[in-house]
Amino acid sequence: MSQPLIDLRSDTVTKPSPAMRRAMLEAEVGDDVFGDDPTVNALELQVAQLLGKERAVFVPSGTMANQMAVGVHARPGDELLCDPNAHVYVWEGGGVARLSGVTARPIPPASTTGLLSLEDLVDKIRPHDSHYVHTRLVCLENTHNRAGGRVLPFEETGRISEWARANGLAMHLDGARLMNAVVASGIEAQRWGSLFDTISICFSKGLGAPVGSALVGPADLITRARRLRKVFGGGMRQSGFLAAAARYALDHHVDRLAEDHRNAQILADSVRDHRWMSLESGPVETNLVWIAIDPTWSDAHSVAAALKEHGVWVAALGRQVIRLCTHLDVSSADCRQAAEILGNLDRIRGTL
Repeated sequence: MSQPLIDLRSDTVTKPSPAMRRAMLEAEVGDDVFGDDPTVNALELQVAQLLGKERAVFVPSGTMANQMAVGVHARPGDELLCDPNAHVYVWEGGGVARLSGVTARPIPPASTTGLLSLEDLVDKIRPHDSHYVHTRLVCLENTHNRAGGRVLPFEETGRISEWARANGLAMHLDGARLMNAVVASGIEAQRWGSLFDTISICFSKGLGAPVGSALVGPADLITRARRLRKVFGGGMRQSGFLAAAARYALDHHVDRLAEDHRNAQILADSVRDHRWMSLESGPVETNLVWIAIDPTWSDAHSVAAALKEHGVWVAALGRQVIRLCTHLDVSSADCRQAAEILGNLDRIRGTL
């Protein structure tokens, strides 16, 4: 095709902006494994303060940050509670069991939102008996990817946090897209952070950095997490170049997430009255648009192929489901064009 594809597969596909590249080029660096990289140190301080915690550790990926959190909160033979579509359970290669020897117990939410409530969890702590695993950790996700990019209800999350702490359970937040939740909810990052013992935050999704996440929490847990980072192969040397991109993202790319959310609404509007497609998770809240394909019409891979043929690249993430994700490298005009193609796909392609 002569025109570049409008890439809506993920907010991980962004390229560093010229200003971000300059920040990376000019970064002061050192050996981070020795604690000598000033730019990494500055990033870790910045993100710890952002979330109201004592310390942070910079890591290559959100998966590593989540797996480190599991490792510091739980021991082999312990159990964590999460929902069946949680990233830590579904999309991290079985790391909970493989890396930490921990059992993940998925709890189906009673609500159709896909988000856990206190009522879902309240009777799920195992008895203190040698026959059972030790329930140790609750993992939540905000925004929740597979629940359509929904923002956790703040008050309900607070209820879960109070219950967990009263019962000796740790709380970890997979906050890969936490800043999307901050912008969408108007609730500042420190208030979200106060509900959890540890939080992971990703810089290479909506914030647009090329690489990196951080795990944030109390000083003693982050000291232990640094050891796990080394064990998991995540110790980096002159990683200040990457940390500089993350710092630039935090300084310049948070408020603009509201633009991504508006652009996602453009895409959602094109599907709302479609004959063969529907919004799988209901109203779109942030930058993720999950679309269910009517099986009497077509399937996800055929629809994704047809869209790509017409210049729109989406992710087929199930037999009948595609996902579109807005980000800083797609404009409002791009999304309007994609929405027109999406809304008229049955007409321009005939019966798929």
